[in-house]
Amino acid sequence: MTRKLCAHVYLDDTFAHDMDVELTGDRLTAIGLPLGVNLVALARHARVAARRVRARDQTLSLLFLALWVGIALLPAGLAVDPLLGWAGAAIGFAALAGGWWATHHDLAVSWREAQRVFQEDARPEEQAPAVESDAEDRLRALARTNVLPYTASAGHHDPFVGHGEKVGDVVWHPIDVSQPADDPANPGRKLAVRPFDAVDLHTFVAREMENISGLEGLRARNRLYVSGDHVPYLVGELLDSRVGRPRPQISSDLVRTGLIKPGAGTRTYLSLERISDGGRVVVSVHMRARLHPPSLSWEFMIFVIPPPAARFYTVTTLPTQGFDRFRMLFSGTNSIWWRCLTGSWSRAARRSSLRRTRERALRRDRRDITRRNTLYDHGATDSIRERVSDAEQMLFSDSADAQDYLQRLQGGILIATERFLKDHHIDSASFDTTKQIINSNPTYNFNGIVQGNAFGHQNVVQNTPGQPGAGGAQPGPGGQWAQGKGTP
Repeated sequence: MTRKLCAHVYLDDTFAHDMDVELTGDRLTAIGLPLGVNLVALARHARVAARRVRARDQTLSLLFLALWVGIALLPAGLAVDPLLGWAGAAIGFAALAGGWWATHHDLAVSWREAQRVFQEDARPEEQAPAVESDAEDRLRALARTNVLPYTASAGHHDPFVGHGEKVGDVVWHPIDVSQPADDPANPGRKLAVRPFDAVDLHTFVAREMENISGLEGLRARNRLYVSGDHVPYLVGELLDSRVGRPRPQISSDLVRTGLIKPGAGTRTYLSLERISDGGRVVVSVHMRARLHPPSLSWEFMIFVIPPPAARFYTVTTLPTQGFDRFRMLFSGTNSIWWRCLTGSWSRAARRSSLRRTRERALRRDRRDITRRNTLYDHGATDSIRERVSDAEQMLFSDSADAQDYLQRLQGGILIATERFLKDHHIDSASFDTTKQIINSNPTYNFNGIVQGNAFGHQNVVQNTPGQPGAGGAQPGPGGQWAQGKGTP
C-alpha cells in the first residue's frame, strides 16, 4: 500500500501537494493513524513531487509570459516594423514549442519516477531524500502511538476516526467474576480468587492475541482516545504548549487511568488491527473491559477499511518501454499541454493563496487560544488510509479475508478471556453461557463492506437466549496530471 501511494504522488499533483502540507506542514491538529502506510516514505516522495510541480510551473509561467510578449509584438510589426512582427511570431512559436516540450518532459519524468518507486526492490523510504528531522520523528512515533485525539464532533458516534466503516458495535452482558473456581486437587473446596483489574485483563489479551488467533502481524496496543476539545487540559502531557500540536506519545500512567477511571472525553481501548497481505483491507477491533465487581463485560467496535480507489493503481497500467510508451506519452502531452501552459499562473497563484490562507488561519487560532482562552479542538478528523479507500473496490477475496480475521479475533478474544479467568481462579459457568450464545451466531454477512452479526447476537451478548437479532473511476495514462486534473 505504501508503495502505491508513494508512486501515485508523482502522477497526481493535488495529492502530492496535500500530502506534503498535511504530513510536514505546521498544524494544531493531530494526524490520523498510519494503519499500514509508511508516513515517512509518503512525506519524502510527496516533497519531491511537490517540488517538481513547482519547478515545472515556474518554467511554464516564463514561457506563458514569453507567449504574451510575442503576441504583443505582432501589432507593432504591422504598424511600425515588420521585423518586430517576425520577432513576435518567433517568440510566440518558441514559447508554444517550449510549453509542449516542458509538459512532455514533466509527464515523462512523473511516469518514470512513479514506476521506479513501484518496481524497485528498495524500501520506499529509501527511494527519496529525507524531509525535516522533527517531522520525520513525529511521523515515526505515530506508528507506535498510544494516544489519539479525535475531533469532538466524532464523539456523537465513536472516537475511532480514520478506521473506516463501522460494521458492528457490541456490549457483552455482564459476566459474574465473583465466584471462585473449584479446586481440582481438593474436591468440594474452592480456590482463592486472584485479584485483578481491567489493566491486567487488557495486558493479557494484548500479549496473547497474536498467538491465540493465529493472525501473524496482528497489532495490539492499548491506546487512549481523547476528545479534541479535552486536549487543552493536558498541556505538558499531550501538548508541549497550548498553541502546539498534540504529541504522538503520552505517559503510560495516563493510558491506564483512561481504562480504570474513564472520563467523558478520555477512554482507553485495546486496539487490535490486522492488515491484509498487500494492505488492501484493514480490519480493526477496539475493545474495552468494563469491570465493575462482581461483574465483567466487554465493549467492542469493529471497523473495516476497504481497498484504495482505482486511481491509485494507475501506475500499474503505464507502459514501461517501446512504441506504446512513446504513443501514450505523445497523446497524453497533446491532450494537456495547452491547459498546463495557460494555467501555470493561476496554479501558482492558487498555491500561494492557499498557503497564505492556512498561515492566517493558524495565526488567528493561536491568537484566539492565547488571548481569548479558546478551547481549541486538536483532534484528528480522519486518516490518509481511510481517505484513499473506496468500497466499490472490495473484491470477494477481500471480504473473505476480512471475515477470516474477524472470526479469528472473535475466537481469540473468547479463548483469551477464558484463560485469564481460569488463571485467576474464577468460576467460568457464567462465561460459558456467554460463549455458547456467541458461538451459535458465527456468521458474518457481506454487502461490499463487511456487515452483519459480529461478536454476538443482535450486537448484544446476553446470558439468556434472546430473540434473533467513492469514486474509484480510473483516470487515463499519467493519472490526474495526465488528464489535466488535480493540479493545486
